Amino acid sequence: MAAQEVLGQTARLASSSALLQVLFRAVTFALNAFTLRYLSRELLGVVNVRLTLLYSTIVFLAREAFRRACLSGSTKRNWTKTINLLWLTVPLGVIWSIFLGLVWLYLLEVPDPSVVPHYQAGVVAFGLSAIIELLGEPCWVLAQAHLFVRLKVIAESLSVVSKCILTVTLVILHPQWGLYIFSLAQLLYATVLVMCYVIYFVMFLGSPEATKKSFPVARVKALLPSFLEDETFVNWKEARLTWSFFKQSFLKQILTEGERYVMTFLNVLNFGDQGVYDIVNNLGSLVARFIFLPIEESFYVFFAKVLERGKAVKDQKQDDVAMAANVLELLLKLVLLIGLTITVFGYAYSQLALDIYGGSVLSSGTGPDLLRCYSLYVLFLAVNGVTECFTFALMCKEEVDRYNFVMLALSFLFLCISYFLTYWHGSVGFILANCFNMAIRIAHSIHFISEYFKDSTYRPLAGLLPSPFLLLFYIISGVITAFSEVVFCCDKGWLSRLLHIVVGALCFAATIVTMFCTETKLIHFVRSQ
Repeated sequence: MAAQEVLGQTARLASSSALLQVLFRAVTFALNAFTLRYLSRELLGVVNVRLTLLYSTIVFLAREAFRRACLSGSTKRNWTKTINLLWLTVPLGVIWSIFLGLVWLYLLEVPDPSVVPHYQAGVVAFGLSAIIELLGEPCWVLAQAHLFVRLKVIAESLSVVSKCILTVTLVILHPQWGLYIFSLAQLLYATVLVMCYVIYFVMFLGSPEATKKSFPVARVKALLPSFLEDETFVNWKEARLTWSFFKQSFLKQILTEGERYVMTFLNVLNFGDQGVYDIVNNLGSLVARFIFLPIEESFYVFFAKVLERGKAVKDQKQDDVAMAANVLELLLKLVLLIGLTITVFGYAYSQLALDIYGGSVLSSGTGPDLLRCYSLYVLFLAVNGVTECFTFALMCKEEVDRYNFVMLALSFLFLCISYFLTYWHGSVGFILANCFNMAIRIAHSIHFISEYFKDSTYRPLAGLLPSPFLLLFYIISGVITAFSEVVFCCDKGWLSRLLHIVVGALCFAATIVTMFCTETKLIHFVRSQ
């Protein structure tokens, strides 16, 4: 597949994924606002922090390494061996579910049954839902590798909508069910997601469209594990790469969900405070998740397809190198400007956003400071997502193994810093520790990118340098909106709040106009792709 075609399909995949994330976060956003009025903060804290952490830990440790290894390189491979390898995620998921389920049931503090009923059933249901979701892994990787954009949109949309409809219905009709509500909804989500992929491939395989596209899998039976005569069960090169990524994914999970592990295992916050932190975290991560994560996932596929892992720049096709460098530079510029916009305007509008969303329960206390710090954290997330997706797509096995040692030291340091900062600064300490964690990871990725392109004429890291004139506008907007918050917000009535919003809208419009005038190359890239 030509590099330009891959770029176009990857951009469409990123755009569709971004729209999906908008849907997911908007639904979660509305669902939290709704359930706050029916259920306790403690119940939401257990669901959104502890049980969601159990589920995400199982699926991440069981499948992340397999996904990265099996999506690397060309789609022209022995897919029978790749599918065999992917089916190993299921027994691995069962092992993790049993082990972590026992930890969640017997080693962690059990919530008060009168406040959070049916905790044990919740642990079992969330572990089971992770196993169900892993059953669709071969189909997911096939779809992602061949850039089946529409399938991903439909499958994930249907699963999220089904989950939310069931949750809202049960919350209204049977709020006393407690964790049964979220357990049933999570099981429905996983089942619908897997069934969408399975039904699609049952209909697609063997069809004229599949034949026309020369799809590498011809029959539904080929999606099941199978033995090959006189050949190994799996591709051992992929298996070794998977093992390297597995060691890395274990550490990456600790870094990604570190604050939740500290909350869960060290009890630095009670369940009610965990609920508030999670709501603020969801609000603060809206843009980070619906824009940055799809970009990272989709362009990892792009870089892995266009450039060959482990090869120096001079040994690659120069046209592909030029395209990859240009795309990397523009992606860095894009996410940097989005991150700066959120950081600048998030500072002055955090308290207002929380007050509108959840009332004084969220806008008083540490809520606004949490969201302000998260606005800064979004900037780190933005840059780290793109730099790491390029780095992980190009690292050879030996470099991945070396990086695992770096991640091990960083994981230990991060957990220590999280604990002490939380002890001194409360829940704000979690976000400050995450900023430190991201800064170290960004520094490593920047060093890798710089070394990778040092023998070429390309300097994609220039994307991290915005126009000085635009930077000046960001500073002016930040000062004006901060002054506006002091004067108008947030206890002086709705007219003052409206004036504060108008000031922000005018500053934002001026910043966007300046962006269009100074970053013409980036604007052309976004419009064309």
